[in-house]
Amino acid sequence: MTIYALSSGPGLSGIAVIRISGSDTKKVLQNMTFLKLPEAKVATLRKFKNPQTKDLIDEGILLWFPGPESYTGEDMAEFHVHGSKAVVEAMHSSLSKINGCRLAEPGEFTKIAFQNGKINLLKAESISDLISSETEIQRRQAIKIMSGKSSDKFNSLRQKLLKILSNIEAKIDFPEDDLPDDILNNILLEAKNVRQEIEKILNDQKVGEKIREGFKIAIIGPVNAGKSSLLNYLSKRDVAIVSEIAGTTRDVIETYLNLDGYPVIISDTAGIRESIDEIEKKGIKLALEKAENADLNLIVLEPKSVNLSHFLNDDVSKNSIFVINKMDLGIDKFNNELKKYNPIQISIKEEKNLDKLVNLIKENLKNKFISSEEIFITRQRHRMNLEECVACLKNFEEKNTKEDFDKAAEDLRLATRYLGMIVGKVDVEEILGSIFNDFCIGK
Repeated sequence: MTIYALSSGPGLSGIAVIRISGSDTKKVLQNMTFLKLPEAKVATLRKFKNPQTKDLIDEGILLWFPGPESYTGEDMAEFHVHGSKAVVEAMHSSLSKINGCRLAEPGEFTKIAFQNGKINLLKAESISDLISSETEIQRRQAIKIMSGKSSDKFNSLRQKLLKILSNIEAKIDFPEDDLPDDILNNILLEAKNVRQEIEKILNDQKVGEKIREGFKIAIIGPVNAGKSSLLNYLSKRDVAIVSEIAGTTRDVIETYLNLDGYPVIISDTAGIRESIDEIEKKGIKLALEKAENADLNLIVLEPKSVNLSHFLNDDVSKNSIFVINKMDLGIDKFNNELKKYNPIQISIKEEKNLDKLVNLIKENLKNKFISSEEIFITRQRHRMNLEECVACLKNFEEKNTKEDFDKAAEDLRLATRYLGMIVGKVDVEEILGSIFNDFCIGK
């Protein structure tokens, strides 16, 4: 089967790129151009025609990539045509009428590249991350993983475990031969070293996932403190309704921001107070949950705020910036308990000290994104496999390897399997669908 899809973005553009891959690519090119194949990997001007009527569809550039030296490892080609909707639809319609041709599924080109050994799973995922990147730090992380440093690290750890496993299996195969004590000691030491290296990678404060998914900031505080106004200011647009009526915001309002290259998901929440209104109570519950799960809380208060019991506790304040709003009202005094939290005083109405608040948020972001590890875990799938690997290695270390080789070998086999699943060194068909469905069609 030969697949095709628009690989450039949809919508009006100067150029649209339609990609083809599969065993019948040569036949497709001949049906669309009625000429012999162009020179490989050389941009060639061609007229593209309807295979049935020979009517001219467009004139553009044709690129021919014979397999296996192509992105997918199969015969591949690209049509570079004018980017109008009519041209793209006419090209797709013509391709669909060629026997053995069908529209590609999301991520199918990259899936074929993986299956043909052109890339591993980590690189496939990093390609998806690069396409989806919206900030500079996300782009850099995706490029870093694409370079293969993470793959090399996990493959190296896996090779160490395979070497240990070979010694264990040798003992199983030849039970009459005793392994020297120094080899047994080295086996245990090497397994422990691998486990500690993986634990070090896991102890990363989830920096890689925060970069990929976005740093979570929750704006919380009592009613009418200016939370929605602050969200609108940071977003540079009217995201939330602002009103002097207490309790206007009842649900969580989220928006995505690019804050100096840092990806941020910022949430405005319901004002926290005692309420008998069932809907408002649900909103307050959601607000407290957001505060609990956020990477950073902006606790917005005003000088007249009275009940601060929800905010002046270690659970809420440990990842928080305290913000006292409405200083334009000329109120100099505020709750003395707040002073130990070094609150920043602002006026959203007069845009006073807001630049200092933004800089404070940026500093907090920089500190959160600092990691001593060069290897970032970017997906829950990676983290789960590494945690399972560590658990298996701990089981291995607890066994008496001289008397319990069979069980010890099984622990090591499982540990190597979990490492292998990260880069695709073992049968991972069950996870391929979830990975490649996140891609756009044409990649």
